[in-house]
Amino acid sequence: MPIKWSAVKVSEAMDEVENQVSLAEVFIAEAKVKAEAARKIAELPQYVDQRLVRLIGDIERIDNVKSTIKAVRDAIPSGAIEAEQGQTKHGSQQPLM
Repeated sequence: MPIKWSAVKVSEAMDEVENQVSLAEVFIAEAKVKAEAARKIAELPQYVDQRLVRLIGDIERIDNVKSTIKAVRDAIPSGAIEAEQGQTKHGSQQPLM
């Protein structure tokens, strides 16, 4: 049974999202380094340190974004992209249903 949505467009969107995340990774890594350095400031009160620890944890969640991108890709039915590309190779046509 063919899917009614475009697996190709979803895959292309994930390529774009992944590209943007990759571009951001350098800046996110630098932000983590700066937050870790802030934790080493002398006489830092514990309540500030706790917030910095939370910030660092939030920054590390970039891996969740990557795994979610992978989950979206994995949700595309096997062979759907190839089937759609095969259909569009011969010209697009509206379904009769």
